[in-house]
Amino acid sequence: MKCQHCEKPATFHITELTGNTPEELHLCEEHARMYLMQADQPEEPVPTIAGALAQHLKISQTAEELSSLDQESCPVCGITFYEFRHVGRLGCPHDYVHFEQELEPLIVNVHGSTVHVGKKPEQGSTDTDARTELIQLRKQMQDAIAKEDYEKASEMRDRINKINNE
Repeated sequence: MKCQHCEKPATFHITELTGNTPEELHLCEEHARMYLMQADQPEEPVPTIAGALAQHLKISQTAEELSSLDQESCPVCGITFYEFRHVGRLGCPHDYVHFEQELEPLIVNVHGSTVHVGKKPEQGSTDTDARTELIQLRKQMQDAIAKEDYEKASEMRDRINKINNE
């Protein structure tokens, strides 16, 4: 989907309720900043949802701060904060720890709390070490393939298969 103001890809999809009709906005990052800056002006007595999200997503950060934050990556799965911002999904459970400072305000805004109070699965996976190792092995295998080190990639594949068969 493209931005409603320019031809760049829309990365922000905002729905605001004005009266009884919802208004959908599809904006690129640049136009979303301008829109959210207008929403945060003191003339507006009640902050909009978009304005609150802008604060929690740190839209008002300088380009330098955002650039350095975007370069940070998870040591386990390798996802960068930039990838998370654009895809909207984390790569592994360790991302919650690694990006804790950036994610906590967003989680509080969306869920109202950072503590889970709902039901838990009866048969939860207790083998998180094996899952972590699988994530690391898959990342190493992808890196080996990218470097065309197929011997190392096949070793990683064999180790992954061994763990999956246990």
